[in-house]
Amino acid sequence: MARSSTGKSVARAAATGGGTSYRGQMPVNWYAALVVIIIVGIGSLARYHYARTPKAVAPTVGQTWHAALSIDICGTVQPSLSATPSGSSSSGLTTTGSGVLLIAPKSSSEAGHNATLGKFASQYTGLTLTNSSVQYPGAKLYKNGQKCAAGTPDAGQTGVVRARSWTLSTASQKSGSELKQVGGAVSSKAADLRFLNRQLITVGFGPSTATLPKVPPATELALVQAVEGTSAPVTTTTVAPTATTTTTVPVTTTTTKSSVATTTTTTKSSVATTTTTTKPTS
Repeated sequence: MARSSTGKSVARAAATGGGTSYRGQMPVNWYAALVVIIIVGIGSLARYHYARTPKAVAPTVGQTWHAALSIDICGTVQPSLSATPSGSSSSGLTTTGSGVLLIAPKSSSEAGHNATLGKFASQYTGLTLTNSSVQYPGAKLYKNGQKCAAGTPDAGQTGVVRARSWTLSTASQKSGSELKQVGGAVSSKAADLRFLNRQLITVGFGPSTATLPKVPPATELALVQAVEGTSAPVTTTTVAPTATTTTTVPVTTTTTKSSVATTTTTTKSSVATTTTTTKPTS
């Protein structure tokens, strides 16, 4: 039995998705949902990528920090390390010679978690520093468990390598700005100690019960000057030496001419002449 014309029309409408009026309508909701899905997907990918990208850890390449270093061996504070020769090293971890360390990484091997005291020591000629040994340039190598040499304040005592560190913090005061040292924590892993900006570090070898001293005042002052970019004391308590005034009193020398009076005594000698007249006897 042949299909009617009405059946054919219904079939064609079904095949084309509806009549003319239906085909002319735009599926706005469908497109809007698609756009939302795309935006959410892009946002999710961006957050995932950001979460997976490691953040740069300071100090970064191109960044400059300052720190101060003092070395105490068996109770004696050693002289500040000599300045790193300019132009002779590709290292970004150097010293100025006044106890101040310049931390300016030149590569990733010196930056971030790699900016450590041990890294600096490994690039400084003559200096040895590990978590269990220390050697000041030109001096004896000490290892954990060894005894301090005779003639030192800690002579005969068993020593260990340690490090103690502080950071300079500025606290505003009514009378100005006063520098304070914050911290003072002691580490038994001196070589692994990470650098901080405005840091003061004392590396020592000696009895584990002894207190590691703070860096010398002169070294602390040098760090302050380096941080502030000045050449004069900035905000540290300093006792100025009393000026001594020398007054020169002129001395008048009086020369007395000695006159010697010479007295000449002239003695007139009188010679008495006696004349004897002899009268002849008659």
